[in-house]
Amino acid sequence: MTTTRTLIADARRILSDVPQEALGVDKISRWRAPRIVRVGAAWHIGVLLIDESRVLATAEVLRAADPGRRGYTAESARARAERRAQALRGGFTAGETVHVGWEEIDVDAVDRGSSSGPLALIDGVPSVRWSSTGGYMPLEGYLRERIALLRGDGL
Repeated sequence: MTTTRTLIADARRILSDVPQEALGVDKISRWRAPRIVRVGAAWHIGVLLIDESRVLATAEVLRAADPGRRGYTAESARARAERRAQALRGGFTAGETVHVGWEEIDVDAVDRGSSSGPLALIDGVPSVRWSSTGGYMPLEGYLRERIALLRGDGL
């Protein structure tokens, strides 16, 4: 039986020459404006972020940018612009992709039969739920497909 841990280790090996995307966390202080600071990097594989030692569930993905001076038709657009500016203030370069709000996945719990984030062991097969309303699909095929797209092999 192939384990979740083995599939992730294989993915890391295959991705070793592929650029990673930034991981950030919110930083709030009394003396500075809110910002998002760099805490690492990971490969973005659909609903998963895989770094050298962890597997994370994706959440908010943004690009660092100056919000400029614009009128906003919606408060949500203003909020997104402010989040992009927070990443810029935190030291990310303009246009850089940043992942924020991610959560660590317990791969060992999945291999023991539990679920963690979008991963679960379904009928003994490591599986992933690729959308909150979708069903589970085998993790092996999901990783193969997503990695091929990321590497440009599947185009």
